[in-house]
Amino acid sequence: MSDDQRYGLGRHIVLPGPLRLDGGGMLAPVEIAYETYGTLAPDGGNAVLICHALTMDQFVASPHPRTGKPGWWTAMVGPGRPIDTDRMFVVCANVLGSCMGSSGPATIDPATAREYAMAFPVITIRDMVRAQAMLLDHLGVARLAAVVGGSMGGMQALSWAATFPDRVAAAVVIASAARHSAQNIAFHEVGRQAVMADPRWNNGDYYNGEVPAAGLAVARMAAHITYLSEAGLTEKFGRRLQARDAKSFGFDADFQVESYLRHQGLSFVDRFDANSYLYITRAMDYFDLAEEHGGLLANAFRASRARFCLVSFDTDWLYPTRESRAIVHALNAAGAPVSFMELSSPYGHDAFLLDSPELYRVVAGFLGAGA
Repeated sequence: MSDDQRYGLGRHIVLPGPLRLDGGGMLAPVEIAYETYGTLAPDGGNAVLICHALTMDQFVASPHPRTGKPGWWTAMVGPGRPIDTDRMFVVCANVLGSCMGSSGPATIDPATAREYAMAFPVITIRDMVRAQAMLLDHLGVARLAAVVGGSMGGMQALSWAATFPDRVAAAVVIASAARHSAQNIAFHEVGRQAVMADPRWNNGDYYNGEVPAAGLAVARMAAHITYLSEAGLTEKFGRRLQARDAKSFGFDADFQVESYLRHQGLSFVDRFDANSYLYITRAMDYFDLAEEHGGLLANAFRASRARFCLVSFDTDWLYPTRESRAIVHALNAAGAPVSFMELSSPYGHDAFLLDSPELYRVVAGFLGAGA
């Protein structure tokens, strides 16, 4: 099937596959929703792949068709931006397992003519990368000038350099890690249990009825706390009460921070699928780049000839700086060229998505040096 506007979600392709998965199964066909910006050079040498985070999507620099909001990284990607679409051909694909047009639990299983739901195969970060490689093959991109990602996108960028070392010239990894800590897995499990405890989840079979909105909203609230910093929360909300009688105690959203988290949860339900949340968080938890390469992280990069740029934030306790340093040490051991910077920000993990002039300068300088 050629590109179309299926689902009203932008560009979409159905590839025959099959895609061999780390879990041993095969997925066919493979649906991939994606967006492109800029023009591919005649020699194909200006392609940049943007890998998105857990709850993001392919609309990195264009308005979201469901929410109407601007692209989630318009300050980074666009004409004259650090990732300059006047010079670069930028591709951003919705990850495998997600709910914005790529193959996932909400797509139709050709064997049953119903949504896959929990019959969708378990996926990994490396499976997502392999699906992206299939898309790039379709687009005629043999080699990437750079792969760029933050958070889960950074995991994909690392996996790209390790899985397709001959196809990546540079990798930018922002606020990420080579594997999840026990704490990260624990937070994800709380979110998954919240979804599965919602009676409307119905073992994942809810597509023709009411969605498990309450459980997914709680999962988003718990996760969102990890994206922020204590200093940022204190500065923004403190212990301030809502603008009403402070003596009317109860279980309504008395504190401003409560109201903020509830809003985050409810707005998330409008644009994301609960089963996709289960699958993608599990893929992140399974990710262990060292384990994929004999237990030694440096082994993942020995075949790579890419340049690497790693960035962390000093208030990010979800993926603290020590995680980036561990990757830098592995890259040094593998003899790979790497630059690293810890940036100061009050915004915690979400800093890479917010206004960060220092981050823009780092990315622009690194990509410019490669050009």
